[in-house]
Amino acid sequence: MKNKRLKGVKSGITRRLLTYVKPYRGYVAGAFVFSILYVACVLIGPVLYGWAIDAMIGKGAVDFAEVAKMTTGFIVSVVFSSLSQKFLNNCVNSLCYKLVRDLRREAFYSITSARVKYVDTHAQGDVMSRVVNDVDVISDGLLQGVAQLFTGVMTILATLAVMFVINYIIAIVVVVLTPVSMFVAAFIAKNTFKSYKRQVAVQGELTAHTKELLGGQKTVILFNEEKYSVQKFEEIDQRLYDVGWKAQSFSALVNPSTRFVNAVISAVVGVLGAIFCILTVGDSLVLGAFTLPAFSVGMLSAFISYANQYTKPFNEISNVVTQLQNAFASAGRVFEVIDEPGEDLAGEAALPVCRGDIRLENVGFSYSPEQKLIENLNLDVKAGSKIAVVGPTGCGKTTLINLLMRFYDLNAGNIYVDGVNAKDIPLDEYRKLFGMVLQESFLSGETVAYNISYGAENATREQIEQAAKAAYCDFFIRNLEEGYDTRLSDNVNVSQGEKQLLCIARIMLVNPPMLILDEATSNIDTMTEMRIQKAFQKIMKGKTSFIVAHRLSTILDADTILVMDHGSVIEQGTHAELLAKKGFYYHLYNSQFARGE
Repeated sequence: MKNKRLKGVKSGITRRLLTYVKPYRGYVAGAFVFSILYVACVLIGPVLYGWAIDAMIGKGAVDFAEVAKMTTGFIVSVVFSSLSQKFLNNCVNSLCYKLVRDLRREAFYSITSARVKYVDTHAQGDVMSRVVNDVDVISDGLLQGVAQLFTGVMTILATLAVMFVINYIIAIVVVVLTPVSMFVAAFIAKNTFKSYKRQVAVQGELTAHTKELLGGQKTVILFNEEKYSVQKFEEIDQRLYDVGWKAQSFSALVNPSTRFVNAVISAVVGVLGAIFCILTVGDSLVLGAFTLPAFSVGMLSAFISYANQYTKPFNEISNVVTQLQNAFASAGRVFEVIDEPGEDLAGEAALPVCRGDIRLENVGFSYSPEQKLIENLNLDVKAGSKIAVVGPTGCGKTTLINLLMRFYDLNAGNIYVDGVNAKDIPLDEYRKLFGMVLQESFLSGETVAYNISYGAENATREQIEQAAKAAYCDFFIRNLEEGYDTRLSDNVNVSQGEKQLLCIARIMLVNPPMLILDEATSNIDTMTEMRIQKAFQKIMKGKTSFIVAHRLSTILDADTILVMDHGSVIEQGTHAELLAKKGFYYHLYNSQFARGE
């Protein structure tokens, strides 16, 4: 049952890869034509030098004109076979590179449209390994596999036909013995596929660990955890060695095993052909009741060459079995990324003008069924309100924001914007209603101007600069080497706080009707924060705003403060009202200011 399932998986992957070939049928046709020409040129060679051998009957009995003629023909066939092989390789290379390009692009498109849940639950290094490394493995496997497919099949069929024409008895012997080589290769390939599938999975794990170390190197050094990181790397690397050694051990058996079988075939052909040469009398070969055409030394030489050419594709195919198995395993991982369902963008409702009324009705959500988080959450936010969300770590503050932005689907209940169910609004239109400034700054490797206009591609330079001035980052931008045209990279000295300012300028430029600020000023010094708070007062005027804050001093003027714990809103009111209650918020506020003192 397990082998049937494994076979079905490989068959499905093969059919899936073939669908990517369809747009490039012209390259397939070209490869088919040039493979025929290549095989024809290769097959005519043994006949020509066989005739040349037969033209050298003995000492003093050599037909030099015939030998020269056959030699010239042989040289011409070699030249044309080389040209045909070149054009064949060009077609195969173009086909494979275009196929791999489409695969990589489709995988990347899938990631860009994937649900946030997928990104949150998969190691970034592993996903990167699938899109980059695994696609390269597919490319390497296909480049060899496809080339062998075209030339190999043609060579097998053509040489088989020629051998039957020359001497069908020896041809039958070759055909009977050859499957032994195929069975050996198939048996080994079955075992290598499982090993290579495990190998690419461990490679992804190793990539993820390396990326994790590079991303948190300062923290690792600070806590003297280098030894643990090295130990973990060595543990994963050892597992990679173990599965890789097993895979290579199996694949290493293919070539010597098939070559041994093919050597036996060549020996049998040589011995049997020599006997037929001895038994040939005049123009015929008499074997009991059977009379066959004469079998000369030249034909024996040609037949041995054809027998080698017939078995050679099996050798070549066995040589690429290793990479093909690896390619199939990698293709499975890439297709897992491509098949990841994207977000549902459907919706027919429209909000030409958004006031900003938000209502949460019996909202329920949990990341896993075993661990409840938010249950029966009800909230009514009036347009233009400034709502602060506070609470201890893990209480559900960020989760609430994720649900508002529809990064995750609700398990229960509904969210309404201006009385319209959020699920009825097209997702891309819905998210345009919000502007977010997160604790972690996201900036691409493009210019400063591009990063500020991210989401507002039609913004003019004047509008970009105005937004930068409003976010108090125009000054440091102009001090950069190329100002607004400076490309952001590791070589550009921009602090974390300055990056946060650029993200704030981006939202000021887009100017959405509702705002979400998740610790938006966490990476900014106190003086800058004071200026940013003033800018926020301008941009939040008349807009519904949600502010997730750990520092309670930043949300004292909020219209409503939601105090969350274990996924529920346990208190709500203004700062003064909550202090008067002397409840959870009262103790949280006093504990912060007590620490501050």
